[in-house]
Amino acid sequence: MPRKASVTRKTKETKIKLNLNLDGTGKSSIKTTVGFLDHMLTLLAAHGRFDLEIKAEGDLWVDQHHTVEDIGICLGKAFNKALGKRESIRRYGQQFVPMDEALASVVVDLSNRPFLVYNVPKMSERVGEFETQLVHEFLRAFIVNGGVTMHVNASYGENSHHVIEAIFKAWARAMRQACEIEPGVDTVPSTKGVL
Repeated sequence: MPRKASVTRKTKETKIKLNLNLDGTGKSSIKTTVGFLDHMLTLLAAHGRFDLEIKAEGDLWVDQHHTVEDIGICLGKAFNKALGKRESIRRYGQQFVPMDEALASVVVDLSNRPFLVYNVPKMSERVGEFETQLVHEFLRAFIVNGGVTMHVNASYGENSHHVIEAIFKAWARAMRQACEIEPGVDTVPSTKGVL
């Protein structure tokens, strides 16, 4: 069966429509009204080989927080829905990615037990107009709604853009690995029999 999902979210703060195909080729159409986030989500699709479409509007006259967090919520729900019962998946994924002087690792477990460890060096307050503290908020929203345990460790890096980009690329590749179908396995990868 195709592992696809569509999620729509409409609140007084945001309006979001998202389509995800786990078994895609990395095609994306991202229009979130937050330019730096568009760039990072395009990397997520390309390096994860996920087909991803997102169209979002939000109350940017307040700040970027609601828009960024709600996109994380929708993305998490889409992964959760597309994974279904999580049968036959590898479940675990890990990746180290350098970005010039920065190095990040992301390890994921599609356990259906949300938990985020986020060890990242102090970054500049903003990259362009993007508030760097929103990376944590975005990932937290994703893991809670996606049922993902995620450990993010950025070992070092001086340029905040590079640090965040290394995180997103490592996350994409770790998710790709964890979502892959494991040949010859037709059960849920847990001794409990359920995730």
